[in-house]
Amino acid sequence: MSFIGLFFPLLTGAELTDTSLKQLETFNMDITGDSSKEKIKLNGAPFAPDSDYYAEIKAVISGNDDQQWNINYEGGYNPAIQFYDLNHNGVKDLFYQSAAGGNRGLYHYHLHTVSTNELKEVPLPEQKSIKAKFKDGFKVEIQIDHELEPETVNVNHRSSEYEQLGIYNENGKLLDSTTPIIEPISFFEPVEISDQKGYGLKSFQHISGAYHADLLGTVETLWYYEHDKWIILETEWVPS
Repeated sequence: MSFIGLFFPLLTGAELTDTSLKQLETFNMDITGDSSKEKIKLNGAPFAPDSDYYAEIKAVISGNDDQQWNINYEGGYNPAIQFYDLNHNGVKDLFYQSAAGGNRGLYHYHLHTVSTNELKEVPLPEQKSIKAKFKDGFKVEIQIDHELEPETVNVNHRSSEYEQLGIYNENGKLLDSTTPIIEPISFFEPVEISDQKGYGLKSFQHISGAYHADLLGTVETLWYYEHDKWIILETEWVPS
């Protein structure tokens, strides 16, 4: 299950009755496009009194005419909301992130818009074109774009480990049908494309060899939201 782009139900104000929630941050920002600022409260319920992990995280948005919208996020560390117009409709969106924990460096992300007084979640981009496979000679072939030549990573310096795992023999002959691990996108970063185009997202997606800690490198992709979908502006392989 991916940690990025999970859908969680939107709750009505009457359902937000958990007294264990504490206020983490408050923002005043026009996110509806009505030229007046809404109040956005980010609330969280710690897993334990001395814990940095929040088991429940919720955003409460209060607008004019007693309007209220609420978002229920999954638990995590260091929850934060940033405001960027990522769908380029002239109104700033809510870009949420929190660290999932563990040693894989994964984050939870959500993007919501409240333009036209309707709360909607905008799906985040997924990099679906990446392929990777082991090749004879202690090599890994990584294809990040079908229009580009594949990248080749030499893992000869880990040959003994790959032999013990039964992936190669001592001569570098591939023995096993195991494939490298293409991790889900672990991190998104809002980046300004240009003054005219505004903001997009940069994603970071790790590729590992025989196991998660066997990091080979990272696919860095620049995304831009246009005509209700994410398009790739550029993608790059960065070896570890």
